[in-house]
Amino acid sequence: VPRMPLTCSPVRLLLLLLLLLIALEIMVGTHSLCFNFTIKSWSRPGQPWCEVRVFMNKNLFLQYDSDSNMVKPLGLLGKKVNATSTWGELTQMLGEVGRDLRMLFLDVKPQIKTSGPSTLQVEMLCQREAERCTGASWQFAINGEKCLLLDAMNMTWTVINHEACKIKETWKKDRGLEKYFRKLSMGDCNHWLREFSEHWEAMPEPTGGRSTW
Repeated sequence: VPRMPLTCSPVRLLLLLLLLLIALEIMVGTHSLCFNFTIKSWSRPGQPWCEVRVFMNKNLFLQYDSDSNMVKPLGLLGKKVNATSTWGELTQMLGEVGRDLRMLFLDVKPQIKTSGPSTLQVEMLCQREAERCTGASWQFAINGEKCLLLDAMNMTWTVINHEACKIKETWKKDRGLEKYFRKLSMGDCNHWLREFSEHWEAMPEPTGGRSTW
């Protein structure tokens, strides 16, 4: 009876290693939660000055606007979240953060080289892997042009557009504001992500809208 060799070829070992890595990634799970805020410096009566889209793993599942002050669930995950006790807390948080961002925007608007109404787009992103926060950031864009990035994990600012240098210096000097950004992205966002991940993992493969950021 022929004996099987006890050693494996390098190719087989590599394939086994890849399979183990894939299995580990599936078991551990990497999830992200993204809040996309669109803030207008001015809006007509009856039109929202703040709109928010919320993405879980790049899939759109919630929408909010300041005019109705209501969160609209989208897809299966949205319906599952809508049925939880956290729905009211999430609605309140989106309204408060929207108002805070608008106040910040109006304070720095004189530094923006444009005439007429302007728009601020803000992306708050957090990531979790192996039951811990592995990423938290803020990205700011004015009138569609990305200008600032804040890594909330180490509180590092990056200027994308040099015209935003003064805005960065203004916000960086405000230690309370930096703590606020850190608390929201590493605390609140991470808290929601942990809760939503439980519903996500119990769902079939999602087919929602994807973020364009």
